[in-house]
Amino acid sequence: MSLLKGKKILITSGGTLEKWDTVRGHTNLAKGTMGCYLAEEALSHEAEIIYLHGYFAKLPENHGNMRLIQFEGIEDLGEKIKSIVQSEPIDVVIMAAAGSDWIVDKIVDQRGNPILETGKMTSDEPPIIHFKKAPKVLSEIKKWNPNVLLVGFKLEHTDDSEYLFKRANLRMESSGAEFMVANKTGSLYGENAEHFIVSKRQPPKKYISKKDTAEGLMELLAGHVN
Repeated sequence: MSLLKGKKILITSGGTLEKWDTVRGHTNLAKGTMGCYLAEEALSHEAEIIYLHGYFAKLPENHGNMRLIQFEGIEDLGEKIKSIVQSEPIDVVIMAAAGSDWIVDKIVDQRGNPILETGKMTSDEPPIIHFKKAPKVLSEIKKWNPNVLLVGFKLEHTDDSEYLFKRANLRMESSGAEFMVANKTGSLYGENAEHFIVSKRQPPKKYISKKDTAEGLMELLAGHVN
């Protein structure tokens, strides 16, 4: 019997969508592939899965055996995570979703006047969109529920593994996460890209693919949640 049997695991997957109006917005290249592997692997360990997925994210093959919740922007994702971890006995949160770095602050026309339309903006002239820094949801999760085991992801545009590990450790420290999955930007474009799992208890462990990483992470989690 798996040590994760019956454990409630919340997995976020895919990219956030920050809307400019009802039909336009900005997102990122995350497709939810890693989230699918994580969810399927956790399910094979007989865990209970809550799968929070972005608007364009893939769904796991066996998603009928999971609770699916769709999110939109980074603020919506944060609100949904907060509600769940404060109202349910969540054992593990795996923050695999790729959150926006910027959200819309205000939108004005070419003369600087606020665009207050609530539907689709006119396409007669390009709007000027002002952005502001997005909230860091990962750093809030332990504040909402200090008892969850937290796994974060850290993506860096670098070929220097030591720099990647340093950045992952900084993110792990600032968020209170027990594990950080560290990867490079090249991993966005294929499934067979190396990932590293960083923790305070052991040196970084290297995995050769997203599937391999998901399997390795579940093995590590099984040794920590009991």
